[in-house]
Amino acid sequence: MPLSAAFDTIDHGILLGRLSGMGLGGTVLQWLRSFLEGHSQMVKLGETCSDPWPLTCGVPQGSILSPMLFNIYMKPLGEVIRSFGGRCHLYTDDTQIHYSFPSNSKEAPRILNQCLAAVADWMRRNKLRINPDKTEALLVSRSSDRGIGWQPVLDGVALPLKSQVHCSLGVLLDSALTLEAQVSAVAGRAFAQLKLVRQLRPYLVKSDLTTVVHALVTSRLDYCNALYVGLPLKTARKLQLVQRAAARLITGASYRERSTPLFKELHWLPFTFRSQFKVQTIIYKALNGLGPTYLRDRISYHKPARSLRSSGEALLLPLPISQARLVGTRERAFSAVAPRLWNSLPIKIRQAPTLLAFRKDLKTWLFRCAFGE
Repeated sequence: MPLSAAFDTIDHGILLGRLSGMGLGGTVLQWLRSFLEGHSQMVKLGETCSDPWPLTCGVPQGSILSPMLFNIYMKPLGEVIRSFGGRCHLYTDDTQIHYSFPSNSKEAPRILNQCLAAVADWMRRNKLRINPDKTEALLVSRSSDRGIGWQPVLDGVALPLKSQVHCSLGVLLDSALTLEAQVSAVAGRAFAQLKLVRQLRPYLVKSDLTTVVHALVTSRLDYCNALYVGLPLKTARKLQLVQRAAARLITGASYRERSTPLFKELHWLPFTFRSQFKVQTIIYKALNGLGPTYLRDRISYHKPARSLRSSGEALLLPLPISQARLVGTRERAFSAVAPRLWNSLPIKIRQAPTLLAFRKDLKTWLFRCAFGE
């Protein structure tokens, strides 16, 4: 749910009240008041200027404080959404609502629309302008459940249920979570960048060319690549082809030359192993208090009923098969993927004392797995 002119509509009085409610007061609150107030605006037409008009809303854009103040201003919205059983992600000028319900639920559409009505009302009371025309709705479900026959309504505007949306931080999600549209979009943009970089090749030494390829191409492959673990080979192949083309461009190899020796020369992990590296690093961080708690809550250590040799091997408890097969995409969920990938690691890597040591040993092990060394 995007907002219109989000930073320009924050009411100073409401914001200062929220800051005071958080425990700020005295000199600190006065300093923030002076940061917000005392600004004015005017309109100039030709050589004529209007009288200055004091600003009672808005935070200065470009300031390091402004995004933080905006998030504080929006914080109560999360409580409104959670009161209806939903969850949310609040970004600077965008809000995502996640609502889960059984496919046969008759109450879910009513509750969701009540939640959206409460959100629109909260926005009005807090002098924010929601933009229903740019709001997207996505129903993630089995194909047999997609003709549900209702539409979410936001501020009087019916939101069509789309088959795919730019839902989360630039990742293109679809109603079946196949990520096919996302992979195709990333591959298309990466090949376009490779085409441009190829024109620079005669003018750059290999090290500089490698830097450019990393900045413009492989960075696109690595962005959110934890999502690609477990994708069908047909889908993942599109991104593998990008990596192969990048390796051939840097090394000057012909199209017919095999990519495996090129990856070894460049010391690159193949695409599928790069994704695995990302997920296993996330698991290590979650288990050692270096990652978000919502991921740590999805996994737990295996604790056998009897004392066994494997008790001290830091293995994770696998997700029960009955749960993993509820939906086809469930097998790619973090709670299912994490135990499988983590338990496949040698015990020395699982028990690495630091993140740096873990990443170093993990890359060496994956390199051997990828190239059979």
